[in-house]
Order: sequence, then C-alpha cells, then structure tokens
Amino acid sequence: MKQFISVEDVPDIQHLVNKALAYKINPYLHSTLGNKKRMGLLFLNPSMRTRLSTQVAAQQLGMEVVVFNVGQDGWALEFEEGAIMQGHTVEHIKDAAPILGKYFNVIGVRTFPGLHNKEEDYAEFYLQQIIHYAGVPIISLESATLHPLQSLTDIITIQEHFKEKRKPKIVLTWAPHIKALPQCVANSFAQWITQWNQADFVITHPEGYELAENFTKGAIITHNQTEALQDADFVYVKNWSAYREYGKVLGNHSNWMLTMDKLQHTNNAKIMHCLPVRRNIEISDEVLDSQRSLVTEQAANRVWAAQAVLSEILTASSHE
Repeated sequence: MKQFISVEDVPDIQHLVNKALAYKINPYLHSTLGNKKRMGLLFLNPSMRTRLSTQVAAQQLGMEVVVFNVGQDGWALEFEEGAIMQGHTVEHIKDAAPILGKYFNVIGVRTFPGLHNKEEDYAEFYLQQIIHYAGVPIISLESATLHPLQSLTDIITIQEHFKEKRKPKIVLTWAPHIKALPQCVANSFAQWITQWNQADFVITHPEGYELAENFTKGAIITHNQTEALQDADFVYVKNWSAYREYGKVLGNHSNWMLTMDKLQHTNNAKIMHCLPVRRNIEISDEVLDSQRSLVTEQAANRVWAAQAVLSEILTASSHE
C-alpha cells in the first residue's frame, strides 16, 4: 500500500486482518522494520485512542513518532488555493506540507468535517491538500467522511469473536446524541463490511438519516430497529447527523438508545461502539457494562490495526 485513506487502498482486507492478529500475538515481530524512520501525527481535531494506538503501533515497529496539534502547537494553516491571507491563518498548507514531507517518512492526518458544506466535506478538501503537497505516504486517522483505521479494527474484532461456519449477521444501528456528529464512522464501517463480503449486513436508522449510497451499496437498510436486530450476532451502535439535510439533527429519537430489552431479539449479540460513548443516551449502562460489550477490546485492537497498516506501507516504500 502507498497510502491508507479508505478501503479502496487495500488490495486484500483479509490479509490485513490476519497481519494485525499476528501482531497481537507477537507485537515486536517486525520491531526493526521502521528503524531510522519517523512518523508525524498531524491533528486538526482532538483524539485519544487514534493518537495513542498509532503511536504505540509505530514504536513497536521501531519508528520515532512526533505529534503535532495544528493551531495549538504551531501556526493556523490556510488550505484555500489563491487565498489572500489577511485573516487568522498564518501559513499555507502548500508551504507547510512539503516541509513535513522532508521531516517524516509517513504522515498520519486527522481532519474533521465542518458539517456545513457537504460538497467540500465529501471532497475531503483538507486531506487531499495534504496528500497533494506532502509527497510521502499518508494514513488517515479519520477524515471528513471516513475512519478506515477504526473500520479495520472493527473487522479484526468481529473475526476474533465469531467462529461459526456461517456468515455473521452484523447490524449498524443509529443512536441518539446530544449534538450533530459526522457520518464518517458509519460510512467507513458500511464500506468495509460490504467489501469484506463475509457477513449479512443490515443498517437501521430513523427516516432521514440515510447515508450516501456509494458507502451502503450491498447492505439491507430498514427504519425498523426491532426488525433489524432480529437474530443479530453483532450490533454496532453509532450516531450520525443527516446526510441529505446535511449536518442536521432531525429530532430526539431517544427511543433508539440500545437497551438490554432490545437485545432479546438478537442471537446473544456482541455490542460494539467506536468510543467515546454517551452512556444512557446512545447505549444503556446495563449493556455497556455487560459481558456482551466488546468496546474495550475493540479499542485495544486499534494498536494492531495501525501496526498492520504501517507495516504494509513501510514494506512497500522499502521496495521502491
């Protein structure tokens, strides 16, 4: 792999999953692969699990890691081409990114949507500007529309916990939240699960929360949560704001919170969430604190997902 922006950059999902699980057994299997190489982690918005897991993964491969919080650790960056820089931005990305490309062998970038301009967000304008000017492999640590490291982690976790000789039924269910959130985790999970093609996949949400069809093609979509949860093996809980009425919250829908009562319809389903989670709004305490919850292990698996991706990129770059 030359970059990791979406599942489209992955030639073989199963190979990447297997590699991640091999690292989980032996974290220092390739401890010198990144020797004398540096990774820069560039954050345009906050992070905990993504930041820390990627740092750990890179260090286990022998890399040196530098974290840079844009706008806090340095100058506010300008991204618009032809900008007359009379505002709060101090340095243009076309000046900053090539320098970062000289400092680092690989750059991880976390951006976030504004949730105001759908066309700009879905063009991945900020991420694409960095890719264009940096000149080194870029790993998405979450973008305006996708979160590929999270989705790889999710598949790793599902494979670990499903050993039957049939396809699991996986349900992505919308959940309430106190504010508008992006579609990136839901988009990415749908994209990866449909392309993995190893599961029966259902998406359920209230009317008006349909995701972009290019991410959900191949999934069954229903507005009936009870019907969707029937016989589910895994239930992935996540909020997202509207895509068509872009960035909007279309009512309260508090009855969509996942509770233990709702899980009676499932096949003793395991519960997943990318974290952070709003307890007793998205998922009840009784579900999160039960033996069904995989959220802690799911988050721990972020290390192995990042390590597998970094390993593939380092190996590819060493062959050039």
